[in-house]
Amino acid sequence: MHGTPHIVSDVMTTTVVSVGRGAPFKEIVRLMRDWRVSALPVVEGEGRVVGVVSEADLLREEKFRDAEEVRDAEEVRDAEEVRDAEEVRDAEEVRAAEAEAGALTAGGLMTAPALTVRPGATLARAARIMARAGVKRLPVVDEVGVLQGVVSRADLLKVFLRDDEEIAEEVRREVVSYLFPAPASLLRVVVRDGVVTLAGRIRDTSLVPVAARLARAVEGVVDVDFDLSPRPAPAAAAGPERTSGAGRP
Repeated sequence: MHGTPHIVSDVMTTTVVSVGRGAPFKEIVRLMRDWRVSALPVVEGEGRVVGVVSEADLLREEKFRDAEEVRDAEEVRDAEEVRDAEEVRDAEEVRAAEAEAGALTAGGLMTAPALTVRPGATLARAARIMARAGVKRLPVVDEVGVLQGVVSRADLLKVFLRDDEEIAEEVRREVVSYLFPAPASLLRVVVRDGVVTLAGRIRDTSLVPVAARLARAVEGVVDVDFDLSPRPAPAAAAGPERTSGAGRP
């Protein structure tokens, strides 16, 4: 195989919003809303990624704060025997709660160390990292950890938008010519909606599983079908006709 697989730098988003360690809770929420993302890289210095703050991190903090408020309300009811804990929360307490939320920063909320990927990593490697960690996106960093971009699940799916004829040409070049060079075989490659069909006649059917594996490795291929028949081996050349010894002088 001589083709080069797509790598992260081919599909990643290079216009990326990030935050510093000191970014407050509300600013993080606003940036996520404005940029329509579910996570932000946290950087320091010249852009070195030190963590990631996600919606899950924010929601986890809100859940903790809600639990604290419930405990406080129960204590108020027990101590003052009020029927509704909300009655004891005046405007000053509300402002204090908002100030507390505003004081929470990315440095305290983030998940660290950050899970990252390099620009030269294959899409398959990036997909495996995301699947194992259960994340939707990865910061892309250079050799010293400086942010270069972000790759998301949606970016990884871009390869499946390749033109069918582009896929077919790669299968012909990297699979058919490699395993079934002419004139030993007569194979047609047809691709429709990413599904590759290899049709025709081949001499060595034992190579079909190998062809299936290699074709599925071509980026953009959804599945592989076969419509093959064995091609008979050429008949052995006939030797010179021998005459019976009885007819010799």
